[in-house]
This record gives sequence, structure tokens and C-alpha cells, in this order.
Amino acid sequence: MATKATNRYHLDEKRRDADHVSFLKHRNWRWLKLALLLSVVAGLGYALIDQQPRPNGGSWYGYTLGTVGLVLIVWLSLLGVRKRYITTGNWSLKAWTSAHVWLGLSLIVIGTLHTGFQVGWNVHTLAYALMLLVIFTGIYGVYAYATLPKSLSSNRGEMTRAQMLESLTAIDRQLEAAAQPLGRSESDLVIAALEQDVFHGGAWGRLTGSYPRCATARAIRRMPDNASGDAGQALERVNALLARRSEQLAQIRRHLRIRAAIEIWLFIHIPATIALLAALLAHVVSVFYYW
Repeated sequence: MATKATNRYHLDEKRRDADHVSFLKHRNWRWLKLALLLSVVAGLGYALIDQQPRPNGGSWYGYTLGTVGLVLIVWLSLLGVRKRYITTGNWSLKAWTSAHVWLGLSLIVIGTLHTGFQVGWNVHTLAYALMLLVIFTGIYGVYAYATLPKSLSSNRGEMTRAQMLESLTAIDRQLEAAAQPLGRSESDLVIAALEQDVFHGGAWGRLTGSYPRCATARAIRRMPDNASGDAGQALERVNALLARRSEQLAQIRRHLRIRAAIEIWLFIHIPATIALLAALLAHVVSVFYYW
């Protein structure tokens, strides 16, 4: 019994280790090896064929590469559909994602050789350009998902996004009460800071982390450093709270910037994939129409 339990334990450990292996390394780099093999075979075929002029999209070899590329693109574009189903084994989501990345990169070689290095202002070159756009945005996506979540976790610490906002709200309540003894001009600075939307700045602000019209920063710059009597104590308290508010805002904005950097590529990758499929349809139809 003890032996069976030990064996089961080791199997569970191996399974957990396999689950934590990066999808890029899935099954000992199986899909990278296949992608390299496919690229090498395509390259050797192009180099060794004795044909003048050199093979292009209109040659038999060009049609062969075009068919392979078309099948790959259509299959790889189905990853979004595949994500809706959870399975294990050879066609698990991890396996499919690994194939999506490595076979997608092989399309750079296959697609380029298919063109025969001939480009122009036509739907064929448009399809090729869209394919490269999809591939390069995908490369950025792999980089983003591999590196940025760690930065996101480090910035957040043990706080959730909701907790960061709650912390800011608590500071705002203290700041509102502390600003009561201040004069009109100083109070207006605090009110402007409190009334400004935390998420102001739009998409550009989230992507760059730049907020030049930040009312809190303006209040810190314009707030006097000291005053006499009770106003001096209130001013000191307000300045301290404004500094805390600025720090909390900076944490929230870093969170938004990292999230935006993780997600922005999808707003290009997915529409470009749809446009690529449409351009490929036009490319195929026009080729067979004029064949």
C-alpha cells in the first residue's frame, strides 16, 4: 500500500510539474522543432528547385507553400474558439497555444517564400503585410504575458485593485476633513484634486502613465509649505495627505499602465487576424479567377 501511495504521489508531482512548464516548452519544445523542420524544408525546397525564373506565388512550388500557409493561418486563427473548451492531452489548450506560437512564426518563412520576394500595391501584398502584422503583435503578446504579470504583482503587493481604490477613498475622506480650516485658494486646490476622476487621462494616459493635468500634482506644487497658527497645522496635515494621495494614485496608475501593456496587443492582433482572413479570401479568389 505504501508503495502504491508513493508511486501515486510521484505521478501527481510529475503532473503538477508538467502543468507549470511554459507553453513554449510544451512536450520538450515539440512545436518549435516542428516549426523549424517546416521552415528548413520550405527553404531547402525553394533553394534546390532548378527553375527560371525563381519560384514565386504563381509557380507550382508557390501554390504548394501558399496552400500550407493558408491551412496554417486558418487553423491557428481557431485558437480563440479552442479556448472555450477545457481538455487535456496532446490537444490541450497548452499544446494548442504552443503550436499557435511556433507554427505562427514559421509562417514568416513560408509566407515570404510563397511571395517569391515579389511585392506590389495589390491584395496579395496586403495579405502578406497583414500576416506579418499578426505575427509581430503575437510576438509582443507572448513577451507581455511572460514578463508583465510579475511587474503587476510586484506593484500591487498584497492589495487587489478594489483595495487600492478603497485606500485612496480613505485618504480622500481624511483630506477633505483636514482641508476645512484652509483658506479659499488652498481649499479650491484640494477640492479640484478630490473631484478629478481617478481614471482621467483616457487610453493614452493608461498606456504611457503620463497625466500632465493631474489635479493632485498641481495641488502639491501650489500648496504653501507653511503658515502660522492653526492654519499651519492644518496645512502641514493637508500636505502630508496630498503626498500620500499622490503615492496611492501612482500605484493605481502603474497598475493601469501594466494592464494596458498586457492587453493592448489584442486590440491590434484580433482585428488584424480578421482582416488577414478577409484578405486571404480575396487573394485566393483572385488567383483562381485569373488562373
